[in-house]
Amino acid sequence: MTEHDRDGAGHVSTGTTNETGEAVEAAIPELVIISGMSGAGRSTAAKCLEDLGWFVVDNLPPALIPTMVELGARSQGNVARIAVVVDVRGRRFFDNLRESLADLDAKEVTRRVVFLESSDEALVRRFESVRRPHPLQGDGRIVDGIEAERELLRELRGDADLVIDTSSLNVHELRAKMDAQFAGDEKPELRATVMSFGYKYGLPVDADLVVDCRFLPNPHWVPELRPFTGLNEEVSAYVFNQPGAKEFLDRYTELLQLIAAGYRREGKRYVTVAVGCTGGKHRSVAMSERLGARLASEGIETVVVHRDMGRE
Repeated sequence: MTEHDRDGAGHVSTGTTNETGEAVEAAIPELVIISGMSGAGRSTAAKCLEDLGWFVVDNLPPALIPTMVELGARSQGNVARIAVVVDVRGRRFFDNLRESLADLDAKEVTRRVVFLESSDEALVRRFESVRRPHPLQGDGRIVDGIEAERELLRELRGDADLVIDTSSLNVHELRAKMDAQFAGDEKPELRATVMSFGYKYGLPVDADLVVDCRFLPNPHWVPELRPFTGLNEEVSAYVFNQPGAKEFLDRYTELLQLIAAGYRREGKRYVTVAVGCTGGKHRSVAMSERLGARLASEGIETVVVHRDMGRE
């Protein structure tokens, strides 16, 4: 059951009841509104917050922002931080945003507005590089759209809590600025997927790194091991008793530690390591399991997936 009570000051209290029927005050989510010039990096800023654990909604109509906050308050703490990306494409759209901000202030919602700014020259260069029109240029030039948007956003920019000029920033530098503002004392984590696969089924299209285990003898040619997979203890022991197997695991783990440190510096939060053998059943599965365990022991959140196991 959900209850809503409005007090005399206009503050909305959103709560739920526990198992005994007692009212429990629900925590109102922290809110960040990301706006700014088209082409200035709104999507990158939103992705950064998503990687930091924020619940991100892209292109939400401003009139629905208070509703989104209310739904977050009903989530029993599952949605504690919400980021909303808005762009202003008309005067009425801006008026709705202003009304929503006033509504949030009346409800005492903690909110911040992040405004992404960039020079006209940088914006023109970015739009030309992707060969896309500015959303407000109509039949005019890119600079006409930029000028119209800048005028519409002038008031919002003046009210913003944080303005980031991305004119001379690359994607990694923008992410670093967002991390500095919103990561707090927590270091953004790197998440890894270790995926075994069979070369005869093709390379994984989403792999960042690919490693080949076909230099190890194939358990497929051992009759008593052939029916099993790399998850079997006997198969795993056979693989890692082969010359070079343990050394390879040690060295490649060290290499991934080096790569992971660089990924963190560059703002990359997800990595997929593909480990292949001929059929994706024995060697790659055993190696992926050990490699995933090693990465997890190093503090990297790791998921192990066996793409082709069972396909034969």
